[in-house]
Amino acid sequence: MKKRIISVLLTTAVVVSGLAAGTVTAQAEEKEKKDKYVIGMSQCNLGEPWRVAMNDQIARAAEKYPEFEVVFADAAQDNSKQIADIENFVQMGVDLIITSPNEATPLTNAVSAAYDAGIPVILLDRKIDGDKYTQFIGADNVDMGRIAGEYIADTLLPDGGKICEIKGLEGTSGGIDRDKGFREGIEKNDKLEIVSVNNADWLREKAITVAEEMLQTNDEIDLFIALNDPMAEGAYIAAKNAGREGDIKFIGFDGLPTPDGGIRSVMDGRLSMTQVYPTGGAEAIESAHQLLVEGKELEKTLTLTSEIVTPDNAEELLEKYGGASSEE
Repeated sequence: MKKRIISVLLTTAVVVSGLAAGTVTAQAEEKEKKDKYVIGMSQCNLGEPWRVAMNDQIARAAEKYPEFEVVFADAAQDNSKQIADIENFVQMGVDLIITSPNEATPLTNAVSAAYDAGIPVILLDRKIDGDKYTQFIGADNVDMGRIAGEYIADTLLPDGGKICEIKGLEGTSGGIDRDKGFREGIEKNDKLEIVSVNNADWLREKAITVAEEMLQTNDEIDLFIALNDPMAEGAYIAAKNAGREGDIKFIGFDGLPTPDGGIRSVMDGRLSMTQVYPTGGAEAIESAHQLLVEGKELEKTLTLTSEIVTPDNAEELLEKYGGASSEE
């Protein structure tokens, strides 16, 4: 049976077999094998290239399993829309839900209700409050933030300096963790000072405006840290427009190997550092297969490994993660 991947806003119901109430483990052990399993993927937004890559990796991974059908929904950074998407998946009776919650607290009830209804839920990258989910897949954002902070303290600004920080959407667990780790990391250098902090909702265009304001109100800035690469690029653009990019260093997170991704930005000299943050898309599909088809119990947490990207290893990592070289 040919594999079908559906990318639509959910407007029609698909009739599939529902899961009986009970624990996820018991369901996995007792369910008979099916010819088709429907997986609902609720993405918080597709305005970030990293999230587009996550969906693409989910789609490609699912192609290995002809019994899997994936239905994608985009919440466009709207908590109410994502709640409705998850509730719609429950009404459809999907076999499993994968989701990256837009914000933790507002999405907790919807995710918990799906889990309580007997539908396995895999959280990708972002968590909810509490533990009513089947598995969380993601890298250690606190550790990544700490690594960035220590790299600033030891390598980029060992003699101290003034830092501006651009955060993502305020209520996202990954952003909270990256900020926490970053602040812990720079504590080792007491000559570092954070002079300005603001949010840009993970978006490059908004980060340009935020960075422009920071540049206007701070005559001395030595480094911008943005909690993802598109916002770091936005800060670079703002600094370049102000004629100050040569005096400021820029670092981000995500490290996509795409032409507009963070690895290329390091190679081209716009960013001094980023970190490869795996999307977990392929891992989510593998977990879904283990649970639904193989009947295995999943570990509560699957921690992914990140890698530091600097000018010294950027070209090597671009090749490792499948990016095209500049000659191609």
